[in-house]
Formats: sequence, structure tokens, C-alpha cells
Amino acid sequence: MRIQPRPDSSQTTKTNDEIFDHICCIVCHNQEKQQIRIKYKKENCSIVECQNCSFHFIPPYFRKSINYSKYKSAEAIKEVAKGDIWLKVQRNLLRYQLIQKYQPSGKIYDVGCGFGHFLLTGKQLGYDVTGVEMSSANVEFIKKEFNIRVEENDFLKVSEEQHYDIMTLWDVLEHIDSADKIMEKVSRMLLPKGYVFIQVPQIDSFFARLLKDKWWAMGLDHVNYFSKKTITQLLANYDIETITIKSSMELKNFFLYVILPKLKQKKKSEQTWTTVERQKEFNKLTKKPSWMRHFIVKAHNAIYKALSLLHIGDEMIVVGRKMS
Repeated sequence: MRIQPRPDSSQTTKTNDEIFDHICCIVCHNQEKQQIRIKYKKENCSIVECQNCSFHFIPPYFRKSINYSKYKSAEAIKEVAKGDIWLKVQRNLLRYQLIQKYQPSGKIYDVGCGFGHFLLTGKQLGYDVTGVEMSSANVEFIKKEFNIRVEENDFLKVSEEQHYDIMTLWDVLEHIDSADKIMEKVSRMLLPKGYVFIQVPQIDSFFARLLKDKWWAMGLDHVNYFSKKTITQLLANYDIETITIKSSMELKNFFLYVILPKLKQKKKSEQTWTTVERQKEFNKLTKKPSWMRHFIVKAHNAIYKALSLLHIGDEMIVVGRKMS
């Protein structure tokens, strides 16, 4: 789900000194302004590249414009509740097919639980699941609908008393300034030889290299843009060995955030797609006959796996293991 950034008119008068103020690469911790250059310019932000390690990110100057207030409204929660849980579980079963190759059972901690469908799927498979989520509405939804314990908190503030076999971060690190501190804490909470599974937009993916600054994942809502090299280096900084990296493509998001807006543009509508409207479109699938929904899932999984094998995608799933 993408966050709609709040435009900041003051950006039109920005200077290079302002853009590079308090700048620091979270991967190699480079703070030398002369070693960081602007790589892409968007309407409301610039994406810079660290010349020392090649990490791409949005400088702090632009991040004050991010507005999370409408990220998950009450109306959006209501629409999610109307959705077909079976369909969402099927999507998460693909993730567990990967997880089970490395850790067929154990304790899972999910950072940024969203609406909890990943945890629900793990619970059905016999894993001991829990996690943390900042949205109070989401936490209430997870507890009420799925009876799963989830803490409403900032992950950096949660207790480190418990340790886990598996920790997961699905589409989390790209949104967070302090992704380095997040991974440092993940490392402390993992059991020795425990696994972390991460999904993030990939700056050296097929679509990112093809589209460059036109890439749909590039914008103010995503402040970090990892490549295979930089995510591997970030994990290594905190005693986590990268085991494998797989190409990933969220077909649902591609349809809702790329295809549908283009279709709407063709209808010459001046309105933009809201989170609620996108969820309503997805919910239309729940009205299809059972045989059709099963066919959609099989087709989705076949396409997803084929694209992954061909390294065609816009995201990557990273599997890491705590080295000690």
C-alpha cells in the first residue's frame, strides 16, 4: 500500500546546501557531501546516490513532507474487513513456501504487521506468531478478526526480552529513515542461526533499470532504495549473512497502482485513486464464483513464480541468517 505524500511548496526554493543538510548514508554511514550526488529528480523530491557504496535514498530535507495521517483510514479498514480472507491467505502461502525451506516451524515476529494476513497464515500453518504495528486501527482489526497478539508500538521501542527463530519485514524498510537501527535491533532479537525475511523495492530490478526515474515505486513515500549489493552490506553490518535474494513482483499492487490509474486516465477523470477505491476494486474478486477465484490464484502463482525465475520484477525478497 502506498502513502500519499503531502506536497511541500517550499521545495521549489530548495538549494543544494539545504538538500544535503544532515545527510548520511545508512549503509556505509558516509556523511561527506561531496561523495553523495543527486541521481534522480522527481516533482516533490530528489533521490541521491552514495558514491562510496552506491546506496540510493531520499535526503532528510524532503522527508518532513511525508504525511501518514491518511495511510489507513477507518473507511479503508472497513473495506479490508469486507475482503476475502481466503484470497489474502493464498498470497501469503507463497511467502511461507519460501520460509518453510529454511525454518519449517518456530516463533515468528512480524515487523509492521499491516492487516495481519501474513500472521494469520502462519498461525494456520502452526507457527507461533506475533508482531508489532504502529496503526491502532490495524492492531484492533488483527486482534478482533484473527485473535492474534500484536503490540501497538514503534518497533524501536519494543522490549528485546523475547527472541525469535524468524523475523519478517514485508515492505517496511523502504519507508523508514532509520532502517539501519531497525536491522540492528532485528539482529539482537534473532536467535543464533535465526532467519530474517525482507521484501523491499529493488533499485537494480528489471523495471527500475528499465524505467529509471519513471519507475512507479520511486517517490516520496519510499525513502530507501536498496540494491542486492547494498541490502547485503546493510545486513552484514549487523551480523546477518545473506543466504539468497529472489526477484519479486506484487501483481495485485501492480494492477491497483499502475494499471487501474492508467485506465482511469483514459476515462479523462481528474480524480486520483484513493486507498479505499483500490480496496473496493480488489474486493470485487470476492464476488466471483469459487472456481474462478481458485483459477485466479493458480494463474497468479504461476505468473509470479515465472517472473521470479526470469528475474523480472520491481522488488526483491531477501533471506538472511544470524551468523552467531
